[in-house]
Amino acid sequence: MAHTDPHSGQGSVTAADPGETPKTRAKKTGTPKIRHTDRAGNHLRPAPPLWSVLALTAGAAVIVGTYLWVLTSQPATLGADLGHTTLGVMVGYLLGAALIAAGTLPRIPRSVLALMPVMIALNIATGQIVGTMTPIPLYLDSLGTVIVGVIAGPAAGALTGILTNVIWGVTINPTVIAFTAGSAFIGAAAGWAARLGGFRRIWWAVLAGALAGIPTGLIATPVAAFIYGGGLGVGTGSIVAALQGAGASMLGAATIQGLGSDIADKAIIFALAFLVIAALPNRLRSRFPFTEHSAVKRTAARRGTPHTAGSSHAAAPSH
Repeated sequence: MAHTDPHSGQGSVTAADPGETPKTRAKKTGTPKIRHTDRAGNHLRPAPPLWSVLALTAGAAVIVGTYLWVLTSQPATLGADLGHTTLGVMVGYLLGAALIAAGTLPRIPRSVLALMPVMIALNIATGQIVGTMTPIPLYLDSLGTVIVGVIAGPAAGALTGILTNVIWGVTINPTVIAFTAGSAFIGAAAGWAARLGGFRRIWWAVLAGALAGIPTGLIATPVAAFIYGGGLGVGTGSIVAALQGAGASMLGAATIQGLGSDIADKAIIFALAFLVIAALPNRLRSRFPFTEHSAVKRTAARRGTPHTAGSSHAAAPSH
């Protein structure tokens, strides 16, 4: 029951009637019922604010616009020194990264933000060693990006890829800055693949990585061909040179090399990311809700779904 407070004029609620439930009480008092789960009991995350969507869209547009400018203008000094062209590209990608970061922050937990520096360092270390110092025609510079995309979603993965190339370019190797668009794409693709269930089985992850390597290679090929004269690494550059020696054009050689290397590279990286995430204990996985897309059995077990005949006895109703 409710009575009126003579001092405030507002109603105050007394003890509930015997047998009264929150549902019937809400109907009696007119209190709206707020649903935080769907009918299956799944937790419903609130929709991101409109400004977050606009920031992500604007950031992606700036990144794409910078990439198209590099592709169409073909600046010969990009990566050779820190002149106006290189600084302009850095500013474009940094601005896009800042906008994507602003739009991403409401979507990802703090634990993912704390993990990003480690994943960026992993990208730079493996990319610098494998991509530029060994004869292997691979890069392996996006493993950390893919891991973040799988555990936190496409936006966080794209942000990790962008920050990797910008930090890597500013500190060690300016040539990687022009490939930022491809790094952003592979991070987003990892999140999309995870959402579609591509990381529930290792062979699905391998297939998803191979498919993601096709557009990634196509994005990077024109930059490598028109600006840097083919592959930049020891292994990739030797393949481009061999194909040119066989009669292929620069663009044709870079395309063949880029597609072959990126398909194999991303298939391997997606498989490695699957193994890393599958090895995480349940307690650590629970800190990253997006991983529910990648663990059918663990998710079902968390919801109480029986997996064996014996488990059904534990779920029997009590009287």
